[in-house]
Amino acid sequence: MSVSSQTKLKHATILFTFIFLAWSCYRLLFQLPQEIEELILKPIFWLLPVYYFVRLEKAQLKSLGFTTEKIFPVIYLSLFLGTLFAIEGLFVNYFKYHEFEFSSQTGQQALIIPFLISFATAFSEEITFRGFIFTRLAQSLKNTSLANLISSLGWVAIHLPIAILDWQLSPINLISYLLLIFAFSLAVTFLFSRTKNILLAIMLHVMWQWPIILFR
Repeated sequence: MSVSSQTKLKHATILFTFIFLAWSCYRLLFQLPQEIEELILKPIFWLLPVYYFVRLEKAQLKSLGFTTEKIFPVIYLSLFLGTLFAIEGLFVNYFKYHEFEFSSQTGQQALIIPFLISFATAFSEEITFRGFIFTRLAQSLKNTSLANLISSLGWVAIHLPIAILDWQLSPINLISYLLLIFAFSLAVTFLFSRTKNILLAIMLHVMWQWPIILFR
């Protein structure tokens, strides 16, 4: 028995509301190491509810974008765009430090640790937003552009707590950050809607985040 469009919209709304409230409360009350946040807490608060709704809908993992279809075009596109991100980060690094300085963010920490953290972050966030929320919105609204806009606004909202409570960004920096992640979400969601492959979104998320880790 197929799940109605109204039910899918309800599931996406409930999931976003739960994550937004739970994650905002966590940001307000606690501040644990990033490793614990991304490797333990985020899968619990983000992925377990996704798993619950997928089981409730009696859907398959393919409904989240887990597929081997178009795998090589996805990899090639991700590597190409990732290279552009890296080049951009390299120029930003040079203009900021007047030399190629790669230790400002990682310090003495092994690079493998921030890479694993960024991959874990991308895995949880992309499955939740692109894989579940966007796909359910698109299926219920019958309009991928509108679904992209709504899910991207949700993407911005979910990143507000860390920007305000943890990073305490100035108003100008906050607006710049929100516009940046909004544009990123629109672009990645658009590409995901064309490929239906969550690997693309995950790889782009990592490759978008990794130059920031290396070069800022």
